[in-house]
Amino acid sequence: MNVKSSPINVNKQGIRFAPDDSRVITKFYSPNKKRIHHIINRILDLSDQEVSLILKQILKRFSHRHGDIKRVFKDNYDRVALKNIDISLERRLLIGSYFTMEYSIESVALFNPSIVIHPNQGYLNGGDLRVIISFRAVGEGHVSSIVFREGVININGDLILEPKSPIVERPKIIPNPKYIKKDFVLKLKEINAYNLVKDIFNDLLDEFTIEELHESIEKFKKNTKIDYYYNEAIETLLWLAGSTYEVEFDNELSLSGRVIFPLSKSDIKGLEDARFMLFEDEKGNKRYYATYSAFNGLTILPQLIETKDFVQFRISTLIGSGSQNKGMVLFPEKIYGKYMMVSRNDSENLFIMISENIHYWENPIMIRKPAFYWEFYQIGNCSPPLKTEKGWLLLTHGVGPVRTYCIGAMLLDLKDPLNIIGILKEPLLFPNENERNGYVPNVVYSCGALIYCDNLILPYAMSDTRSGIAVFNVNEILDNMI
Repeated sequence: MNVKSSPINVNKQGIRFAPDDSRVITKFYSPNKKRIHHIINRILDLSDQEVSLILKQILKRFSHRHGDIKRVFKDNYDRVALKNIDISLERRLLIGSYFTMEYSIESVALFNPSIVIHPNQGYLNGGDLRVIISFRAVGEGHVSSIVFREGVININGDLILEPKSPIVERPKIIPNPKYIKKDFVLKLKEINAYNLVKDIFNDLLDEFTIEELHESIEKFKKNTKIDYYYNEAIETLLWLAGSTYEVEFDNELSLSGRVIFPLSKSDIKGLEDARFMLFEDEKGNKRYYATYSAFNGLTILPQLIETKDFVQFRISTLIGSGSQNKGMVLFPEKIYGKYMMVSRNDSENLFIMISENIHYWENPIMIRKPAFYWEFYQIGNCSPPLKTEKGWLLLTHGVGPVRTYCIGAMLLDLKDPLNIIGILKEPLLFPNENERNGYVPNVVYSCGALIYCDNLILPYAMSDTRSGIAVFNVNEILDNMI
């Protein structure tokens, strides 16, 4: 490694991932109960002929924008239906349409990308690699969701994108996911809510369902004098249960047509900055993980996504005193039989945590403080660590003058990642004049990169609005470290 650094060449490809306001999903839309009754009664007063004509017009306008708009209307009708009313299917669909709205998932921004190797590497030319790029998409009200794009990288590092789906759909919730008792106990103890609800767990197995949890809560309420503090503790328990769930997409739906949209009270305002990575265990089994921040408008909850195929996803909560703040990211393999996580627990410095349980994190160890002018405000990670022959390449972000975000890099020892063996003195990437204007000016940021054929493929966001691709030579980066 050189003592004196020199400029590092960057190839910024012409690809731009820009917000697309035509990508819409459907959401249940409901006013107050009084208004619901008024709307339904007005529709009930229509003749069958009027109902048929209006419904045909609606279906003509919206069927091409969604996979099965009739199913959406029917499901939303079921949520507001009055009991003991026998009406035609057409009238039910029409009623359901009044309680349906469209939401443009990326009308505001498409940014903070990560990239991983695609699980399907079939039907490729020699030397090509299929990849998945994830993004944080933001729409009205600054609600964040996770969307995907697919592409192929050649040996030169060039990315060729596959066409994106014109239809975007949310996943279905998989009923009766299994909950782990010990994880609940640890999290409740961490937030000082366990003692009030510990008796609820007496009737629960080590693994339990949401139905079993509700049954135990009802039994607890019957045998306990419930006051404000008990109610608050029970709500916290249910909030925690709602933060762990499983979802599934239609396997025939293009990956670019899948969106992980807020589904629980903990992430009602968004799933922020997912850092996807491919994890390989000691037996060679592979699965994808992503750490992200769930935001409910007031508090941040560190979460973990797990999937093998990007069709089924399990979402769970990270627990332990170290599971705080944004920017947690896993190493792609265990080191000496233990999981390792990079974090920014104090919002300013860089830490590493070590754990035998992928969900439980504590005792963060500080490995680095801000040292250079472009990161004096704070530092954090930008990507899961990337394994090279010389060490773990960790991309970082630094915040400097005029709240300018830059991307840097450091090298951690392969056997002891707590030991920093190299670092770039100057930013690897900084916002140029064409990138510094946007929703949040003067920012370049990434949530993941990969190395292929000695190329560092870095998807990155520009000013929290749009994204692009930068390619570097890995050896050139390492040679410029001090």
